[in-house]
Amino acid sequence: MSLGAVAEPPGQRRGSDYAQLSRRISQAGLLERRPASYVARIVLTLGAFVAGWVAVVLVGDSWWQLPLAALLAVATTQVAFLGHDAGHRQMFRRRGPSELVGLVAGNLAVGLSYGWWVDKHNRHHANPNHEDEDPDVGAGALVWTPEQAMQTRGFGRWVAQRQAYFFFPMLLLEGLSLHVASIRAIVGRNPDGRYATPMRHRAVEAGLLVAHTAGYVALLLAVMSPGKALLFAAVHQGLWGLYMGCAFAPNHKGMPMPTAEDELDFLRKQVLTSRNVRGSRVVDTALGGLNYQIEHHLFPNMPRANLRRAQPIVRAYCAEQGISYAETGLIESYRQALGHLHEVGRPLRG
Repeated sequence: MSLGAVAEPPGQRRGSDYAQLSRRISQAGLLERRPASYVARIVLTLGAFVAGWVAVVLVGDSWWQLPLAALLAVATTQVAFLGHDAGHRQMFRRRGPSELVGLVAGNLAVGLSYGWWVDKHNRHHANPNHEDEDPDVGAGALVWTPEQAMQTRGFGRWVAQRQAYFFFPMLLLEGLSLHVASIRAIVGRNPDGRYATPMRHRAVEAGLLVAHTAGYVALLLAVMSPGKALLFAAVHQGLWGLYMGCAFAPNHKGMPMPTAEDELDFLRKQVLTSRNVRGSRVVDTALGGLNYQIEHHLFPNMPRANLRRAQPIVRAYCAEQGISYAETGLIESYRQALGHLHEVGRPLRG
């Protein structure tokens, strides 16, 4: 989907639009850090995560481990949301405490490289939904544009024709994919010998990932049979990937995809490519605040708890400027995302 129909007229200056909105948000105090609130959130989230693993030890060699694996998938995703907030410096002004939380939550607790994720996610925020700039819409197991679909071959083309039907089942492999990508980011090098992914604490990240993997395997094998341990890992990792994918999929999938011809200022680039998901505070918690995707993209370092309060200000300002503001329910957001995936594969089904 192109943005040509909504791009601003050539020569019209819009550089001050975002500055005006930013002043309104700042005057409302919504960019102020909330360290006490985040400390409480960290304690509660990591406490629930640790309690889940204590329950695994106490239950022992029992099939009741499988429901525990499902609950731990939820806890693991909530810990990953902490890593997301830390990566955006939402928690603390200083880099040190933010990185500490990110490394503990990402590498040690979840098994996800914090440095790799920050690099990838920053590139996404800089150019959301831009095929050539956003790593989240690059061709891979799924394709996001008809051009990407036409470049597929063999089994990949067969999948692309039916990818809307495969989307949720494929998310069950997302957890494994994230683990593999994290390892590749730490050890991967370019042909010139330099590391392919910039990372401030490569040795520390590698050590924490090794500790996570060794601890995960050792704990499961210590408290249950190998067969149950394998099933536990499959349920835990599969549902974690599914939950992560379901939290991120509504945000941009099916929204306009800018091209090199589209001239958009920062405000329009972020708003027009993002979609909000309506809901209660339960939805806020379940999606880690990512349901306020428009506000999050406009103010990435805004504390999660302030996004709900920022929304009416941003929505009203977009109405003043005549900028389309996308907001829908959770189920409808999935329908739109799947509809886009299905439409992308249409040329292959012709």
